[in-house]
Amino acid sequence: MKVTFFGAAHEVTGSCHLIETKTEKILFDCGMFQGGQFNEQKNHEDFQFDPRTIDAIVVSHAHLDHTGRIPKLVRDGFRGPIYGTNGTLELAELIWKDAYHIMTYNNKKTEDPVLYTEEDIAQAMSQQHPVSYREPFSIGNATVVLKDAGHIFGSSFIELTADGKKIAFSGDMGNENVPILQDSESLDSVDLLICESTYGDRVHEDENMRKEILLKLVKEGVQRGGTIMMPAFSLERTQEILYMLDEMAEEDKTLPHFPIFLDSPLAIDALPTYTKYTEYYDKDATAKYKKGDDFFEFNQLTITRSVEESKGINDVPPPKMIIAGSGMMNGGRIMHHALRYLSDPKSTLIIVGYQAEGTLGRRLYEGAEQVRIFNEHIPVHCTIKAIGALSAHGDQNKMLEWIGSSGTAPKKVCFVHGDEHAATELAHKTRDRYGVKTVVPAFGETVEVE
Repeated sequence: MKVTFFGAAHEVTGSCHLIETKTEKILFDCGMFQGGQFNEQKNHEDFQFDPRTIDAIVVSHAHLDHTGRIPKLVRDGFRGPIYGTNGTLELAELIWKDAYHIMTYNNKKTEDPVLYTEEDIAQAMSQQHPVSYREPFSIGNATVVLKDAGHIFGSSFIELTADGKKIAFSGDMGNENVPILQDSESLDSVDLLICESTYGDRVHEDENMRKEILLKLVKEGVQRGGTIMMPAFSLERTQEILYMLDEMAEEDKTLPHFPIFLDSPLAIDALPTYTKYTEYYDKDATAKYKKGDDFFEFNQLTITRSVEESKGINDVPPPKMIIAGSGMMNGGRIMHHALRYLSDPKSTLIIVGYQAEGTLGRRLYEGAEQVRIFNEHIPVHCTIKAIGALSAHGDQNKMLEWIGSSGTAPKKVCFVHGDEHAATELAHKTRDRYGVKTVVPAFGETVEVE
């Protein structure tokens, strides 16, 4: 058995790993590259393998950088089953449709090419095969099990057994003790682990402080009297933030009274999925659900689905808070709010997730004094804050613990889904702690399962 890395190698996005057994070819994920024009252009290049020869795809979770090229794969001839949890496959459908909407919008504005059609999405949906956590299924002679990764709703890490060997793929591994979701399950003993390393060189703030940190920043933003912008990933980060704001507003009574807007059509469309699969909830969310507490609604929150409603936010006097996609500020409604409020010294931008190289969010995180939005040069005068504890990714400590969670460290670990420095540092820490062979594979590199 061997693994070839066709994405997320020395970078965070574009997840796509080809597993070749003696008799099967299986993809783990097929996601979009994100972050800057060079990366986006890679999405339109031909696959480095023939999609018609792939027997199946196993999807770790729904995020665009893990599922976004699946309709393109279908367009190019893939006709095998697409496996994932119910939550993952439902959310992936929403992500594909949202991405198509954004691509067609950009095509009209700038003639950027569109990656796939609505017909390709419909075909991909017809190939979906939902599976449950911990229930083994077969792909030819290979046996696959999905386990809860605790990253986003329905997210999994994948364990595959074939040819007398066992491998695993972390997908994206969740942070510690996040709201709504259950904790990551333990890894089984494996011969090879493909492991994410997004925060492989960093340690988050204490997770017990995440709500206190968020409340402090919100209060400071309200005191400044401007607009609080929060670019949040539409799946999970948004729901976790709503969950905490609901607690502050209705249980703790600590949240200042001011208007909050959820201005993300994708996040709004995803809410029914979050209330449909309550078996994914942790014990606290389950208890609230059983009491009839809708933790995605509270008095201060207004949902703005239409463009007209979104534009109407401008007419509401500050202080106010806007939660909008996209999380890396490389598209979506947050761009319009950034255009309007980044130059306001009273306003605040709160960054709550990973910002890929080349994105507007990354430039602002690194202290840019001027940025370009919709061909306008905008001076940055607002206050910018970042909260690592709100990341949906495990930090260095979490990843090191999880890698050894079976009690027996993997024989070999390949680190992907991280900038080169983050991946290399986590590789060194893992090698030193467990005495195992570690690899930071390059794009197109093949690693044998020994």
